Amino acid sequence: MTITMYDLAGAEDARRFSPYCWRIKMAMAHKDLDVETIPWRFTEKDRLPAGTKTVPTLIDGDTVIGDSWEIADYLDRKYPDRPLLQGKSERGLAKFLTAWTESVVHPALTRIVVLDIYKHIAEKDREYFRTSREARVGKTLEAFTADTEANVAAFQKTVHPLRITLRMQDYLGGDAPNYGDYVAFGAFMWARSISPVRLLAADDTIAAWRSRLLAAFDGLAGKALGYPV
Repeated sequence: MTITMYDLAGAEDARRFSPYCWRIKMAMAHKDLDVETIPWRFTEKDRLPAGTKTVPTLIDGDTVIGDSWEIADYLDRKYPDRPLLQGKSERGLAKFLTAWTESVVHPALTRIVVLDIYKHIAEKDREYFRTSREARVGKTLEAFTADTEANVAAFQKTVHPLRITLRMQDYLGGDAPNYGDYVAFGAFMWARSISPVRLLAADDTIAAWRSRLLAAFDGLAGKALGYPV
């Protein structure tokens, strides 16, 4: 039976920009599992299976899961004979990295990409997106993202712990990527999929890590619709 996943899309079906969905697409490739992705928009909550409200939502037979962390756990439990996303000792570190990415990295990126998201989503989503995000940040999207240079500089400082780590090893997982890599990489795919703003210098060790993951799994991420990095 085919595994399917609802995946956030922009105006074009091929523009998939959710960092949470990218985590799971990379995780599925890591485990060499095929998944059929279904494009989904912000205002299509009625299309999701009962009991779920967000994407990614994974459907594997009778199992329906609507949270990226729970999906990753499920994939290792359900398919233990395939490469693990995280061993027991790695799971706690991946939880920390997930919390850091969502509470520190994502907010820094939001100041750079949120207006670009608005420009790339379906027309039917725009009123909802603008209203909800402007209520969240307390100003217009244009005002919130106005100082791109300062916002990029702040982001580069925010991700410095990644830079230090990747000077010592190729991946956050060491010699090979694991789920922690896919969590952090999802944030960069969020930006790449939706925004032309260059986040990193070409010689940044984070850029080299990002390039390795863009090329991984036969270029799964690198071939996706987005902007040059």
